[in-house]
Amino acid sequence: MTIKLYELCGADNKMVFSPHCWKVRMALAHKGLSYETEPVGFSKVARIEEGESRRVPVLRDGENIIEDSYKIALYLEEKYPDRPSLFNGEGGKAATQFVTAWSQNQLHPIVARLVLIQIYHSLNDEDKVHFRTTREKTFGMTLEDFSATRGASSTDLHNVLVPLEAMLADQPFIGGQTPLYADYVVFGALQWLRIFKGQSLLKKGSKAEAWMETLLDMYDGAGRAATIAA
Repeated sequence: MTIKLYELCGADNKMVFSPHCWKVRMALAHKGLSYETEPVGFSKVARIEEGESRRVPVLRDGENIIEDSYKIALYLEEKYPDRPSLFNGEGGKAATQFVTAWSQNQLHPIVARLVLIQIYHSLNDEDKVHFRTTREKTFGMTLEDFSATRGASSTDLHNVLVPLEAMLADQPFIGGQTPLYADYVVFGALQWLRIFKGQSLLKKGSKAEAWMETLLDMYDGAGRAATIAA
């Protein structure tokens, strides 16, 4: 049975932008697994596969339904052990937890502040209402006020990527000589930024830019082929 990946999309259902969904896309490509996708708008996510509180990405593989990008990666690693490893052992899993924590707590907030309004404008009317209502409840202010008072700059991005730059000075990937799932964790966040800004905003000539360009071209250019927000 074909693997199906449910992923978040804008009004243009070809524009899939969730950083967590991109982690899984890259993990599937890494494993060399074929799959089909089903794009879903914000307002429909909770009802994926007849659920009541789903969160993308959601993967169906036969009778198995898995949600949460890291749990999906662990599933793929266990289910398809004959394919290239996403972790190269337990140490790789532990290191991925650290990279994920850094990405979620340091990198994601900056990217979110850079792209918030662009996300809103990329949605259909129903999803715009859902996005505005849920985010403004969380922020305690309008989307416009949040962007005006808590926006981020390319300098903020460059500063938070200093640890990545330092690591890539000594090795081509976070995973060492070849990419692992930890690379896709960071790639997902920067692909999210790239889709809405039309460019990565990474420092020109930096190690991070070269790393991103390499990953965009891997797996027959799957990352580079992403639909960019209008």
